[in-house]
Amino acid sequence: MIKTLRNIALLAAGTLLLAACRGGPAPEVVDEPSARLEGPVVEQRWNLLLVGTSERLDMPTRPYFVIDGEGRVSGSDGCNRLTGQAALGDNQRIAFTELATTRRACPRAEDAARVTGMLENAYRYLIDHDRLVFFGPDQRVLGGFRRVD
Repeated sequence: MIKTLRNIALLAAGTLLLAACRGGPAPEVVDEPSARLEGPVVEQRWNLLLVGTSERLDMPTRPYFVIDGEGRVSGSDGCNRLTGQAALGDNQRIAFTELATTRRACPRAEDAARVTGMLENAYRYLIDHDRLVFFGPDQRVLGGFRRVD
């Protein structure tokens, strides 16, 4: 747990340093329907690890998502099936749009909404080995996922 928190803190510090050095306006997200998405985020299953920098959620099923090569998102918020679209841009820019869930009754509905909200607010990502960390537009850590092999 401490190693995970340390890794996320290091990733956050590195991202803040890169953002401070780069300056200028944020890059535009590539959103061409005919363009095939490629990269380390695509065609991988990502299971939720942490919300924020340290909070683990105890959900009925493990939240996860997959982005396919066409930009379609599928997965689970921990209670409901999750679908939507994703676009990738320069400098690890990411945007999730059209996210929808099945809205079934769930004892952890608030936590499921937090998972969906994390994806909706994701602005940039950073990958370190098998970990994916999302950052908001203000560069704060939104949460982390682990790649499932």
